[in-house]
Amino acid sequence: MGPVFGLYSHIRANRFRSGLLLVVLVLLVNVMVFAGALFAESIAHNYSLRSLLQLAFRDTVRATPYVAIGVAVWVVIAYWSHQSIVEAMTGARRVTRAEEPRLYNLLENLCISRGMTMPRLEILDDPALNAFATGMSPSQYAITVTTALRDTLTDAEMEAVLAHELTHIRNEDVRMMVVAIIIAGVVGFFAEFFFRVLTRLRWSGGSSSDSDGKGTGGSFAGIIIAFVMVGIAWFLSLSIRFALSRSREYMADAGAVELTKNPDAMISALVKISGKGEIAAAPSGIMEMCVDNPRSGFFDLFATHPAIDDRIDALVRYAGGHRPDPEAPPELPEPPAPSLVPAPGTAAQPWGAPTGKGDRVAAPWGRPL
Repeated sequence: MGPVFGLYSHIRANRFRSGLLLVVLVLLVNVMVFAGALFAESIAHNYSLRSLLQLAFRDTVRATPYVAIGVAVWVVIAYWSHQSIVEAMTGARRVTRAEEPRLYNLLENLCISRGMTMPRLEILDDPALNAFATGMSPSQYAITVTTALRDTLTDAEMEAVLAHELTHIRNEDVRMMVVAIIIAGVVGFFAEFFFRVLTRLRWSGGSSSDSDGKGTGGSFAGIIIAFVMVGIAWFLSLSIRFALSRSREYMADAGAVELTKNPDAMISALVKISGKGEIAAAPSGIMEMCVDNPRSGFFDLFATHPAIDDRIDALVRYAGGHRPDPEAPPELPEPPAPSLVPAPGTAAQPWGAPTGKGDRVAAPWGRPL
C-alpha cells in the first residue's frame, strides 16, 4: 500500500494488473478444455503421445466457441442472480433508515462526501465481527454488516469499516472479485468433474485396434499429463483469486483513511475484528470479500487477506496512524453519582444529609451545624 496522496495511481495500476489476472483465468479455462480433450482421446485411442496431443489441440480449437458461449452464459446468470444467492446463503436482509438509523446515517454521509450512489445497507444476524460488499453494478451494490460488528464498534470505527467497503466499490474491486470467483468456479467445476471421472474410471489402455503402431503407453502418459494440467490450472486459479484479495485489502484500508481522515479508527477497528470474523454460514467466496477472512490453508498459503498486523503496520507507516499500546491501562468507567436516598433508619434533611443519632448535620454551605 502506498501513501494516501498516491492512492489513485495505485488504483489504476491495480486495475491493470487485475485485468491481466482475469485474462489468465480465462486462459485457464481453455487449459482445462485441452486437458479434458487429451483425457478423452487417451481413453478412446492407444496412439502415441504426440498423436494424442495433436488430436487434443484439434478438439480444443473446435470447442473454443462453445466454451466461450458457456462461460458467457455462466457470467450473465451470476451477474443477475449473485446478490440473491448471497442473501439466501447468509440470511442477510435489507434495512432502512428507520430500522438502523446509526449505520444508515454513517453510510449516507460517506456517500454524500464523495458524490456516490448509496449502496443498499444489509444486516446479517451473526456473532462474527465482519462486513462485506457485493454487487456488479450501481443498482446491485450492497454493504452487509453483522449485528455483532454493529454492536461492538464505536461510531468512528464503524465509519472506517463502511469507508473500507465503499472503497472496494469505488475501486471496482467488488465487480472484479465477483467475476474472478465466477471464472475460478468454472475451473473448479471442471477440475472436480475430471477428478470424479478419473477415480471411477476402469481404464484398459485404449483399444488395441486403434493403435498406430508408434509406441505403447501413449494413452497412459496422456492421462497423466491431463491430470497434472488440471491440478496446475486449479491451483493457479485459486492462487490468482487469493492474490486479488490480498492486494486490494491494502488499497481499501488506504481508501478508508482518505474518506474518514482517521487512520486510528481504522486501526482500532482492525484490532477488534482480528480473529473474530468467521461467518459460519458464508462460503469461501463471500469470506474473501469481507474486511477480514480468518480462514486460511496450510502455512497461510491460501490466505485471502494480509495479516492484520501487516495491515496495521502499513497504516502506521504510510497513513500516520498509531498502533494501540497493549500496556495502556484500560479505561475505567466513571464512578456513579452519589445517591441522595437516606440509609435505612435515618431521616433526610431538605438538602439530603442524614440525621441519625450522633450524626453532625451539614448545612447547605458545607459547615457542620
